[in-house]
Amino acid sequence: MMRSLFIAGSGMQGQQFNLDVISNNLANVNTTGFKKSRADFQSLLYQSIKKPVYSETGFFNPTGIEAGNGVRVVGTLKDFAQGIPQETGNELDLNINGPGFFMVQMPNGEVGYTREGAFRIDGEGYLVNSSGYYLVSPEGNENTDPSLSVDGKSLKRIKPETDNNEIHISEKGLVTTEIESGSNAPAIYLANFINPSALESLGSNIYKANEVCGEVNIAEPTEDGIGSIQSGFLEGSNVKVVEEMVKMIIAQRAYEINTKSIQTSDEILGMTNNLKR
Repeated sequence: MMRSLFIAGSGMQGQQFNLDVISNNLANVNTTGFKKSRADFQSLLYQSIKKPVYSETGFFNPTGIEAGNGVRVVGTLKDFAQGIPQETGNELDLNINGPGFFMVQMPNGEVGYTREGAFRIDGEGYLVNSSGYYLVSPEGNENTDPSLSVDGKSLKRIKPETDNNEIHISEKGLVTTEIESGSNAPAIYLANFINPSALESLGSNIYKANEVCGEVNIAEPTEDGIGSIQSGFLEGSNVKVVEEMVKMIIAQRAYEINTKSIQTSDEILGMTNNLKR
C-alpha cells in the first residue's frame, strides 16, 4: 500500500514541473524569438516480483509480475519551429528565415546564440542586441578581441560606417550604408548546430553551446541551408496559446487524479488500522 503513495507523489511532482514549463511558455507568448519547451517523462525502475517462467511442457507464467515505481522528468525539449514574422519597419530588426542563429559576444567574453533580431546602434556605433551584447561575425569590421573565435573562425564586432544612420541589411547579411557598400561592407553570418535542442538557455533569449549540440556550422546567410535574413521584421514567439491551455488542463487533471490516488491509499490504510476496533 505504501508503494502507491510514493508512486502518486512522483506523479504530482512530475505534473508540477510540467505546469512550470507550460506557464513559462505562456508567460513568453509575446517574447521576440522565444522557443517553447515541453517536459519529457520516463517511468522509474520496475520491481520484478515474479519473472516469466518457461518450461518445455508449456508456459507456467507467460507474463510475470512487475510493479512500477512512478515517473520522473528526464528532460525539457526545446522546440525551434519558426515563429511568425512580425513587420516593424525598422531596418535593424532582423528575422531569420531558416534554422540559423545570430552570434553575440556576452560580457564574460563567450559567444552566445540567439534568434532575437532586435538590434540597435550603441553609443560607440556598434550593432548590439536589446541586452547590449555585441553582434559578431567572421566578416565583421572591428577586431576588438582577437581571442574570440568559433569553429576556427575569428569573430569581429560590426560597426557600420555612417554619418546619417542610413543602414541597410540584405538577405545575405551584408550591412551597407551611404559610405560602405559592396565587398568593403561588413556582413552578418549565422550559426547552426546538428542538435540545437541541446543548447543551454541562459535567459534573455541567449543560448550557450555545449558538446551535445555537435559541431557548429557558421555560414553566410542563404548558404548551406542556414537561412536568410529579412530586414524590417522580428520573429514572434512560436507559443500557441490554445495548445498550451489544453496542455495545462491535462496537467491539472493528471495532478488531480494523483491526489485521488493518495487519498484512496490513505483511506485504505485507515480502514486497515481500524480492523481491530
